[in-house]
Formats: sequence, C-alpha cells, structure tokens
Amino acid sequence: MDLPKFLVGMFTTSFIVAIWAYNEAGSVWAVLGWAILTMIILQVGYIGLVVSLIYRRASKGADASPASAAANDLNPTGPV
Repeated sequence: MDLPKFLVGMFTTSFIVAIWAYNEAGSVWAVLGWAILTMIILQVGYIGLVVSLIYRRASKGADASPASAAANDLNPTGPV
C-alpha cells in the first residue's frame, strides 16, 4: 500500500467517523476529538505494518544469505 492510497482511506474513514460522532453526540468538539483519535489509531497501525514488513524482509534476507553462500561453495560448476 502506498502513501496516497493510505491518506485517501484515512481521511475517508475519519469523515465517516465524524458523521457518526455528530449523529451520536451532536457536538462539533466530539466530532473533532473522534476524528483525531481515528487518525492517530490509523497512523499507529500503518507504522506498525511498515515496521513488520521491514522486519520480515530483513529476517528473510538474513536467513537466505548463508544458505545461498553455502550452496555456491558446494557447487563445483559455479554459482547457482
């Protein structure tokens, strides 16, 4: 997921939450508070997703590197 798609989704979700909060509370301050809280939760989730993807990629790279080097050492014809 790239940043523009995330931002569109975040603002759409915040807008829907704002409409819901206004229907429930009838206060503009409640709408603002719920919309900000929604954006914070979505940002934390997005950062968590990016960190997990980076961690997963780094651990795959670390695991694959020694195995491929060992396979190249054992192959008498050259790199695999």
